[in-house]
Amino acid sequence: MTARNEKRGFAARPADPDGWIRAGDAPPAGGGAATAYTARLTIDITPELRGRIKIAAIRRGGTVTDMLRDLLAREFPDTSGERS
Repeated sequence: MTARNEKRGFAARPADPDGWIRAGDAPPAGGGAATAYTARLTIDITPELRGRIKIAAIRRGGTVTDMLRDLLAREFPDTSGERS
């Protein structure tokens, strides 16, 4: 019997990175409130930093997700209506 030796990790790099990025712009299947945020951002941080972020979110009475969305929106505002 032939065994499959090639193991693909959970976070394996895509064969076509440009196509993989563009695929995130496609409308999601289905609908509803779950599609309000359709892109996922993955970053590598230390466990210590993750802990500090979680504690800061709890102290502010929110969630890490909401806190980071607010931070990113503030740092990278929508400039589609601006003139150069």
